[in-house]
Amino acid sequence: MKKTKIAVTCAVLATASLSAHADPSVTLSGVVDDAVAYVHNSDGHRSQWNMASGILSTDEWTLSGSEDLGGGMTADFTLQNNFDINSGELSNEHRLFGSQATVGLSSKAWGTLTLGRQNDPVTELVQPVTAQTYSGTFAPPGDVDNYDNSVEFDNAIQWASPSWGGFTLQAMYAFGGVAGSTGSGQTWSGGASYANGPLSAAAGFLHVDNGNAATSARGTTSADSFFNSAVNQAYASAHSVDITRAGVQYLLGKVTLGGAYSFSQYKPDAASSFSRSEKYHNGSVYAQWPVTSVFLTIVGYNYTRSTGDSSAKYHQLNLGVDYLLSKRTDLYATTAWQHASGTNGIGAAQAVIGSYDVNSGARSQMLAFLGMRQKF
Repeated sequence: MKKTKIAVTCAVLATASLSAHADPSVTLSGVVDDAVAYVHNSDGHRSQWNMASGILSTDEWTLSGSEDLGGGMTADFTLQNNFDINSGELSNEHRLFGSQATVGLSSKAWGTLTLGRQNDPVTELVQPVTAQTYSGTFAPPGDVDNYDNSVEFDNAIQWASPSWGGFTLQAMYAFGGVAGSTGSGQTWSGGASYANGPLSAAAGFLHVDNGNAATSARGTTSADSFFNSAVNQAYASAHSVDITRAGVQYLLGKVTLGGAYSFSQYKPDAASSFSRSEKYHNGSVYAQWPVTSVFLTIVGYNYTRSTGDSSAKYHQLNLGVDYLLSKRTDLYATTAWQHASGTNGIGAAQAVIGSYDVNSGARSQMLAFLGMRQKF
């Protein structure tokens, strides 16, 4: 039986390999990124040294393909796997294709329609004009507004328009899948972007239903969890999460200047453990300067203020450098410092830098990474 299974497995793999080689439209790509990390103030401890993967880019490999259907239309698929290079384990709650798994149709005339697990339009359009394109350290504390796409969406249908004179539109709906309650766990989102010469700008809105407590467990939703750090863990029982984000970027000579703003609301209902909406305002600015063709520097500042059920303020400074060894390989260093004040719903506000979700157990925190990245 074992020999038979091995033979069948080898035959399947050989067939898949031949198919991939025979069809040049199927590609394998990815990135591996690993760093030595230092954390000052981690879970109540003063110092921590460890290895950290996916600092500039998430460790991933991607299978993608396209078939020409004629008449300017293609059928496309993307299967994207995230993993931790230091342990070899799958990321995204151990999903095989946790980052993205889509199939769809695209046309130069009417755009692209995709079905499956994917990012929302706000992430797709606004993120490219923010400093997140360099590192998750530039995200707001705990990534409360999904600045660093910590949250992805199951059971989603998404449409993206072609570019109309620099304008692009995008819309998504994700089914909650709860029997007898169509709206429970649903997500809907829309966004628009504009690019013309040195100027790029984008804005969008995201609504996530966190599950109807009368028909399913709270947290039964098409979205991944927003509640991954002490910044907003007190609001995991929220009925819904609404996020509005906007960003702008301008190329001034060689220097890229950018800014972004977001407003996030965690709304309660009778089944929530809090009674007043918790609101997060976040503003950020950054400047990116390629000193030479192979050496890049970036600096940014991030201010977050929460109001409503609790009140806190977070000031965050970020700095990064990147050195290209080749078109595929680079060395980098990035650091961030944050100070928090006020309360977060469960006690004194803790500093939590970016999307790394390391609770400091203190008012301040510093992160530093020294790493290497290779794309393939």
